[in-house]
Amino acid sequence: MSSIHQFALQGVSCAACVRSIDKALQAQEGIEAFAINFADRSATVQADIEPGRIIDSIRAAGYDALLVEDDDDQEQLRRAERQHYRQVLRRSLIALALGGAMMLAGLLGWMPDIATVAGRIEALVMGLVTLAVMVLCAGNIYRGGWRSIVQRSLNMDTLIALGTGAAWLYSSVLLLVAVIAPGLLVAQAQHLYYEAAVMILGFILLGQALESRARGQTSDAIRKLLDLQPRTARRVRDGEETEVPVALLVPGDQVRIYPGERIPVDGKVVEGSSRIDESMLTGEPVPVSKAAGDTLVGSTLNGSGSLLMDVTHVGRQTVLAQIVDTVRQAQNSKPALGRLADRIAGIFVPVVIVLALMTALVWWWVGPEPRYTYALVTLMTVLIVACPCALGLATPMSVMVGVGRAAGRGILIRNGDALQRARDITTLVLDKTGTITEGHPAVTDVLLLEESRRDQLLHWAQAIERRSEHPLAQALARYASEQADGARTHALAPEAFEAVSGAGVRARIDGREILLGNAAWLADLQIDSSELASSAEQWSSQAKSLVFMAVDGKAQALFAVADPVKAGAFEAIAQLRGMGLRVVMLSGDNQRSAEAVGRDVGIDQVFAGVRPEEKQAKIRELQASGEIVAMVGDGINDAPALAQADIGYAIGTGTDIAIDSADVTLMSGALAGVVEAIGISRATVRNIKQNLFGAFVYNSVAIPVAAGLLFPLTGMLLNPAIAGAAMALSSVTVVSNANRLRWIRLH
Repeated sequence: MSSIHQFALQGVSCAACVRSIDKALQAQEGIEAFAINFADRSATVQADIEPGRIIDSIRAAGYDALLVEDDDDQEQLRRAERQHYRQVLRRSLIALALGGAMMLAGLLGWMPDIATVAGRIEALVMGLVTLAVMVLCAGNIYRGGWRSIVQRSLNMDTLIALGTGAAWLYSSVLLLVAVIAPGLLVAQAQHLYYEAAVMILGFILLGQALESRARGQTSDAIRKLLDLQPRTARRVRDGEETEVPVALLVPGDQVRIYPGERIPVDGKVVEGSSRIDESMLTGEPVPVSKAAGDTLVGSTLNGSGSLLMDVTHVGRQTVLAQIVDTVRQAQNSKPALGRLADRIAGIFVPVVIVLALMTALVWWWVGPEPRYTYALVTLMTVLIVACPCALGLATPMSVMVGVGRAAGRGILIRNGDALQRARDITTLVLDKTGTITEGHPAVTDVLLLEESRRDQLLHWAQAIERRSEHPLAQALARYASEQADGARTHALAPEAFEAVSGAGVRARIDGREILLGNAAWLADLQIDSSELASSAEQWSSQAKSLVFMAVDGKAQALFAVADPVKAGAFEAIAQLRGMGLRVVMLSGDNQRSAEAVGRDVGIDQVFAGVRPEEKQAKIRELQASGEIVAMVGDGINDAPALAQADIGYAIGTGTDIAIDSADVTLMSGALAGVVEAIGISRATVRNIKQNLFGAFVYNSVAIPVAAGLLFPLTGMLLNPAIAGAAMALSSVTVVSNANRLRWIRLH
């Protein structure tokens, strides 16, 4: 039996590192599937082997990993990340301060010529300081570079280590020549590059620190969800309340929740009533009423009532845990754009090394004197400026933030490809019942001939219809109960009750004969309903079912019953059409009812009388005509159609989030969620393209400039330290651009 494990990766510095771990996991038997997220340095692995063997495989590739099993591990990891950020920032500031002092001394002419004794002593001190920075502040970079060479998997550390190492080695050899044979020194080749090496390392470390800080912000979605869960709960046993850790609760326990407290785990209300804020789950701000028998979801917020609940799910089975797992898996997945970028980044480092060597050789052969100085400077600059960090971060950073933003709005995106495919949708297919409409009949219109008798008529209707199991009767009973005094209604009891098949019901209350049924029945009984005829005709044309009410042989009221359109459906469909989508409705209902709903909400095309098993064929038919189809359904009888569609949006119920047939689950059940989901998807893909474009443009421009393309025109070369700053800035820019998704304006 395979299990899914989450690992925090250590020592991963660029996309090439990810490729190394990827190869190691592919070679390990027992691993069924895995996903590596460079953006948050994590791996999700599905395997039927022990986690220790997976960690051993990662270590064999030259990296390390920590198994993340529960909230305590997550908190420990967050503390380690914060500590790592502070440590890297401190080291970067030390390196920048020392490098800046060296550079300032050179600019102000405080550095004696190395041909003099004072100059050689000062240079020796600078060399030792540089070596100390390389070992104490940036030792991990050199260890990573050496490991990458041994593992034959070159990465960002390789480039930095080669560039700065070459600068230090060149400067040290030059200093040694000045000590042993000063006569061999060339006047134009006496500049040492110790300060450049230190400044490069300072900028690289600063970039890593800023990137680490920004990466932490991208995980806010999961972190906020995890922080919602209470640490303790009031368990009730034998009438006594005891405060216990949530981890000790088991299914079957009873828990008391007081006003203003969060629900500790999933369960059902045993007694009490309240309104629950489920915005963390659905994104909807309006609290939901809960009473005995209703479902409660862990981490939602109780209102003003006190509740006693039965625990049904704990630990990894809770809705919150499933949401977190879904978000993590989606954040670890990559759209096709990201996989392409990974392949490019995987071969980028060897290509850069070859380009750097070719550049150095060209300068050595045809460059001006001192040729070897120019060769070193261009070699070092090309190696430093071309690090593929930005390219590797471009996609996963955007996916992490986009998926996290969606989760905060009650939208669960299951994989990265769903983000990219949403950009190409041309046709959106909507199921009617439960998607556009509420999914159950309700009274939509009422006409009373004597308004003064309103309460009395509703009391009678509720007392009679609650005895019937017919859907129309149940809808009328619910409406009457909501509108009338429930306590008084329950006190009423019909003295006689008769259900007339195909017609309605007849009952006697308070000595009066009351009929509730269709128009044909009243006509057969010669009851005049002409005063209700105009409204009846109007509502009937809207495909609504009609229930007439007569008292002692006289028509008194008319009720229209229909499956009401969800609030906001018209506005959402208008926005979808405004996004350039063709909106189609599939319904198993009759043509008249389906077209009436379609007219009400502004649907482009209606297909009625379509059975559940035929919906898949209809989707296939649309695809065959060249449409890119998205399907929105309830995720149960629409499963085949959701799976057939290019992208499936499942309308969730707030608790049923694991709908395997859909790419995206909308937990609020509102169509506005589809608008937001498509909007977030499009914004995320746009953000990925911006990042990739920026990374490609940066490297396309930076490498030729670093190689000396502008030298014939300006007589100047790109300073290696500036190259290091530019490289660090490119990564920070990508991360910052991805974080813009956290504040994009949605419809």
